[in-house]
Amino acid sequence: MRLKMAVQAAENDAIVVEDEQLNDSLGSVGLISPDKEDLARLLTVPFSGRIRGGMRPGKKIIVMGIVDLEPDSFDVSLTCGRDKDKEEVAYDVALKLTARFSDRQFLRSARVAGKWTEAEASTAYFPFIPDQPFRVEIHCEHQRFRIFVDGHQLFDFYHKVKSLASIDTVRIDGDLQITKLG
Repeated sequence: MRLKMAVQAAENDAIVVEDEQLNDSLGSVGLISPDKEDLARLLTVPFSGRIRGGMRPGKKIIVMGIVDLEPDSFDVSLTCGRDKDKEEVAYDVALKLTARFSDRQFLRSARVAGKWTEAEASTAYFPFIPDQPFRVEIHCEHQRFRIFVDGHQLFDFYHKVKSLASIDTVRIDGDLQITKLG
């Protein structure tokens, strides 16, 4: 039931969940309405989904999930370039959030023209707990992303990628289960 709600939320909020085999079986890449058997595959980690129309002020991305029981880290990234999945192509990363459990850091950085910015690390507290659910909201504003975890504003990250509409992909990887995207 959770997965069905997650897919419905993703459809409603225009994050397109993609799976190459499903896309091929439907004949074209687009919004997928999977059968129940396919639901579990759609929110598996690593995850990559399209942000239809790219980012813009007023748009927000919501990631809900459960941290693994013994996590090392997980990442949530907003990137540019849907077709650049291979690492040899250094696509721009507008925002990379990394929850690192070894030293309880919630880092953020960006990659522009192949170069990573220095990671920003200061937060009032580390909001993630192993084996517990969480909700990350990334609000896009004119000058910055504003990041909330479980309803608490944690920090701002000023735009390094200036063309917000080119930010067209959300990528999630690491020690978590995704329960809902929006």
